[in-house]
Amino acid sequence: MANHDIKVLALDLDGTLTNDQKEITPRTRAALDAALAQGVTIVLASGRPTAGVMPVAQDLGLGQPGRAGAILAYNGGAIVDCAPGGRVLWQQVLPAPMVPALCAFAASQNVAIVTYNDVGVVTERPDDPWAQREGFTNKLPMVQVDDLPAYVNYPVNKMLITLDPVRLQPVLLAGQERFAGQIDLYSSSPFFIEAVPLGVAKDRSLAALLDRMGLTPANLMACGDGMNDRSMIRYAGVGVAMANAEGPVKAAANYVTAADNNHDGVAEAVERFILH
Repeated sequence: MANHDIKVLALDLDGTLTNDQKEITPRTRAALDAALAQGVTIVLASGRPTAGVMPVAQDLGLGQPGRAGAILAYNGGAIVDCAPGGRVLWQQVLPAPMVPALCAFAASQNVAIVTYNDVGVVTERPDDPWAQREGFTNKLPMVQVDDLPAYVNYPVNKMLITLDPVRLQPVLLAGQERFAGQIDLYSSSPFFIEAVPLGVAKDRSLAALLDRMGLTPANLMACGDGMNDRSMIRYAGVGVAMANAEGPVKAAANYVTAADNNHDGVAEAVERFILH
């Protein structure tokens, strides 16, 4: 059943690669080690910032000799090579004027907004309980700044509005109206509103990576469980949904695993489609 045309394996993290304790289980790790030994490039494809994915990449040894890998962060806003030097292979950034505009919008709604630097989650409100959830999820420190727009003098792939779930819908609708045609805003959890460049998606960045590698979608297997994984699952030659995936994600897939993320669903797919 192995498909030796597959040269790139794109893996969502939460709910896919990791179990509910955020761990990679031994069987899944062994399957990924075997895929890497066959020359498959592993792409960790997440909504997390690059710094939030890096520990997983390091845990898997991606970027070491014979273990090719990349980090697709911000739901496709950037792809960074795991090899030493961490070159940015592709990215989309928010137009610079959007940073102060988004900060002003968040202030007008009296909600927190964060972005990221090389070490942590940057915000004017580090004590905000909803902002702290982003730090906890990514295991990153909160970095307090007095003036976020003044601090951000570097390309920004994503900003994140964090708020009480009871405020989500009115703030999201107001933001979508305010920034229509300029950037994309959408909810990624009951307490997060993502603000990203227009058209950011996992399939778009994977297409750029494959083109750079001289490959096609037929050379890609993508595994995921969430709504933000649908684009890459549809795009891939082999699109895999976890047993725990949402219904529309399963509908987009070529294959749905029998096992969920707590029972080696990724290993099942890798063994079936990549390994001998």
